[in-house]
Amino acid sequence: MDSSIYQAYEDEIQSLEEEIKLLAEKYEDGQQESTFFSEEEILESMYASFHIKSSQRESKGFECPSDLKAELQSLETDLSFLMKFTGIQFRSHTKKTMEKNGDRTVRKHRLSGNCHSMSFHLEFQLLEMQNKENVSAVITDLSIMMDSGEDSDVSKFVSRVEEHGSLLTFFRSLSSYAEWHEHRRCTFLHFK
Repeated sequence: MDSSIYQAYEDEIQSLEEEIKLLAEKYEDGQQESTFFSEEEILESMYASFHIKSSQRESKGFECPSDLKAELQSLETDLSFLMKFTGIQFRSHTKKTMEKNGDRTVRKHRLSGNCHSMSFHLEFQLLEMQNKENVSAVITDLSIMMDSGEDSDVSKFVSRVEEHGSLLTFFRSLSSYAEWHEHRRCTFLHFK
């Protein structure tokens, strides 16, 4: 192999290590300051990050299988970090395109997983509209099923989230609630 290819790999590895270090520092800062961002800010950040990374990949011409393996390992590391951070583990995800015409796409998503000891199943449609400058996405027909027993507070919360179609609110609250639910469960088991 050419030494320039190795250099490109080393540069990409260095870039990813720096990004991980920055994300770890941001996580530490976020733990100290409870700052919450709006859904729009998070979606814009994710969208910008995706486009920057995909344009970098295109400009560097990553096409060989070892590049894909390195990228996959990086993504698996990021996913593992997020699962440990939030306690949310996804078991399955299916996506089906329901409608596609021009700059409008409707996809139906089914997602299931668990957060600590609580399991959930989501179904929703994502309406994506693209113009020359950006892509906007709207969640419709959100349906959430949870194994929460007879907890009326969880049922009320799920109803409100379904009404507003806010997945970010759902996952934020689920992560926090499920963590404390697990603590309460362990405490009650201790006293039995």
